[in-house]
Amino acid sequence: MSDAPPVAIRQLVKRYGDLVAVDHVDLTVGPGDVYGFLGPNGAGKTTTLRMLLGLIRPTAGRVELFGRDPLRDGARALADLDGGGARGRVEDVLGVVELRDRGDDKVGGYSHGMRQRLGIAASLLREPRLLLLDEPTTGLDPAGMRDMRELVKRLASQGITILLSSHILAEVEELCNSVAIVRKGRIVYEGALAELLRGAGGGYRLDVDEPERARTLLLNQPGITAVALAEGEVRFQGEPDAVAAASIALGRAGIGIRALVPHTATLEELFLGLTEAEAAA
Repeated sequence: MSDAPPVAIRQLVKRYGDLVAVDHVDLTVGPGDVYGFLGPNGAGKTTTLRMLLGLIRPTAGRVELFGRDPLRDGARALADLDGGGARGRVEDVLGVVELRDRGDDKVGGYSHGMRQRLGIAASLLREPRLLLLDEPTTGLDPAGMRDMRELVKRLASQGITILLSSHILAEVEELCNSVAIVRKGRIVYEGALAELLRGAGGGYRLDVDEPERARTLLLNQPGITAVALAEGEVRFQGEPDAVAAASIALGRAGIGIRALVPHTATLEELFLGLTEAEAAA
């Protein structure tokens, strides 16, 4: 059993003629991570995952799974993900994905969500150390999506490292501890999800009866920054003492405050900011 990271990608490049699909990507998935791999359609996620599995050859750079190159070592690189002993685990893994009572049924009678869980059960037969899940909740109804999220949490609690590619950012925010965000084949953020969210800084949402007058007042209030009108609210940033002083100033100006609440950027907002800014560059 290797002590190398479950996934290590270094300066990975894939070109198709003049098209650069993956552009010098670096990322590391550590043991026990639930790692979100995010990007718009066409960003290079699937190409990266295919190189990770040894299905296509990189133009440059390298990929390692627990220290093994999937192209050089072939099946041995993938087998190093497994713990073996598949034959006696069928009942156990059906229990993990909550399909034990349907184990004797034909797969043709399964719902889409049940088939998704069955696929994960098949991958669990050999006690893998690493799971790659590409859009695991695609096509599921809300109950199926909830069940899949709970399954991912259970697997992570057992120490399985999970690399999760998803377009559902609220799902990633709930499940993942680390993320990589890719745009046009390049990584625009890679690291702890908590650091990304913390780095966005705090803000406030202000619901008042005169939003334009409140915006003008806040623009001239010491310690208040990033003042803007959005969806009928005034949004701004500031330290707690400056916000307290601003609320007093609003009251003295006769502006009625209906609500003043802290606002922390969501992963979706940060994702759109990073990928759209990159697109405009």
